[in-house]
Amino acid sequence: MEWPTLDEYEKLLIRMSTPRVMIDNAGCSNATRVMIDSARKHGILLEAVQVLMDLNLSIKKAYISSDGRWFMDVFHVTDLNGNKLTDESVFRYIEQSLETVHYGISKSFEGLTALELTGTDRVGLLSEVFAVLSNLHCTISDAKVWTHNGRIAALIYLKDNISGSSIDDSDKLDAIETMLRNVLKGDNDIRSAKTSVSFTVTHTERRLHQMMFADRDYDRKFGMSARGESAVISVQNYLQRDYSVVNIQSKDRTKLLFDVVCTLTDMQYVVFHATVDTSGDRATMEFFIKHMDGSPISSEAEKQRVILCLLAAIERRASEGVRLELCTSDRKNLLADVTRTFRENGLNVTRAEISTRKDTALNVFYVTDAVGNPADSKLIESVRQKIGLSDLKVKELPLIYHQTVERAGPTTMGSGGAMLLSLGSMVKRNLFNLGLIKSYS
Repeated sequence: MEWPTLDEYEKLLIRMSTPRVMIDNAGCSNATRVMIDSARKHGILLEAVQVLMDLNLSIKKAYISSDGRWFMDVFHVTDLNGNKLTDESVFRYIEQSLETVHYGISKSFEGLTALELTGTDRVGLLSEVFAVLSNLHCTISDAKVWTHNGRIAALIYLKDNISGSSIDDSDKLDAIETMLRNVLKGDNDIRSAKTSVSFTVTHTERRLHQMMFADRDYDRKFGMSARGESAVISVQNYLQRDYSVVNIQSKDRTKLLFDVVCTLTDMQYVVFHATVDTSGDRATMEFFIKHMDGSPISSEAEKQRVILCLLAAIERRASEGVRLELCTSDRKNLLADVTRTFRENGLNVTRAEISTRKDTALNVFYVTDAVGNPADSKLIESVRQKIGLSDLKVKELPLIYHQTVERAGPTTMGSGGAMLLSLGSMVKRNLFNLGLIKSYS
């Protein structure tokens, strides 16, 4: 027997480990099916969900199975208006991204300096941060800011507004970090504020989850009660197969599955089987997980920690307040001026998405009053007049289109007190939905 050359063997390994993707618009009347199979590796599920999330797709249903050495799953997806996907360029993007998936930084961030901030949130904090950066001759090209449980995390991409390139001067970077750390600390910081220049290549929203997790925003004793309508989460052990089963019932929204899978992955859990189902504006998810060493959750304290961390992950992106969209020509000090106006009028920014496209600023702010209640409409109109009625507009939250989904079989409604389905039944159901068997009865 003649062995293949090393190059041929390496090519074979690459082909075996490369995910295979099939996109089908015929198998389901109200959603596009994205089917993926590949060799199993830690994080492959998160990589797949991340690609779909970055396209702002709504995941209506999902079936995941990855026992043994193989990973197979199906996502039923639509656009945010509830329509099937029809754009061939989107199909190609999904296929190419999933087949060559990696956590590379977007090309739009090349030539920028990434700055990470965490600290205690307070009214006007973001205004102070942007004012410091403006005074230090920094231009903010892109940023995302989350707040949760009295804490704030921000990932800011900036450049020197004199040279127009990334900031490489170590003395200037030290000055930026020191001044922002003092701003973040304020007068009554419960835990130490952190500022750092990031040289790691990580997806922005995954990094924000990691930063808030490291900052222990899930620990209720440091801050406020749960936001709005909280998810219902339970964790039970399925001892016959050494799995821990996580059941989540929550209000549905975009990127919900990403937030949950991101947290499980970063907590070093492996998802072996899962189902996701949506009905109306509700989402039900069930995950069969283990530690990376193959063991289930071993204590009540660990179960409670998983519940708190998943609850925090779901709440971080929950949009509180009025959504304001700013679209205007970019200029020096724009963010500092806008957020100062918010602060002077008693508006608190609970979440922000900052972006710049060519010479246009495209920014989204979610604002409440100073104590976290909905801001008065007259106050909002007053702020709009000061900033510019044509530039700052009130926008409704993007709604996820919901409809009665097709049922390929009975669904599982997980809850803390519900009897778990046998794992064998779940695997058969997933294989049926993957199209690999004709019946699971």
